[in-house]
Amino acid sequence: MDIAVMEECTRASHEERITFGEVVGRLIGAGVERYHADLVRGETTYFMPDGQSHRVTYSALDARPAGSFSAEGVLAAVRAIQAGKTQYLTFCREILEAGCVGYLVSMQGQRAVYYGRSGETYLEPFPGSRQGFRGGDA
Repeated sequence: MDIAVMEECTRASHEERITFGEVVGRLIGAGVERYHADLVRGETTYFMPDGQSHRVTYSALDARPAGSFSAEGVLAAVRAIQAGKTQYLTFCREILEAGCVGYLVSMQGQRAVYYGRSGETYLEPFPGSRQGFRGGDA
């Protein structure tokens, strides 16, 4: 388990020195299977295929999630960061404003699942992946 890669990916994301694609590439190279970002607690947990995990904590944003979940709001934030119109911390604030409290990224599944307080979800395939389903409530 390459803890240094996990910690650097978290730090570089919060310092806005790295893109999502670069994070995914580095984590795949380190053997990470998936990771979970808890936006409210300010922590990301990285999971290995053998069940090992490593949690990295950071200062949570000063924003709080909206009371209701908006898949459209999450989609707008995803599209803005994909287009290079925003960076990671703005993206996090925007998805919090859309009621998102955290997200799970699966390297194997090539998707990110954003979720709200009541279990509502928005699923976003990785750019260029063959995943066809987008969004919806669970």
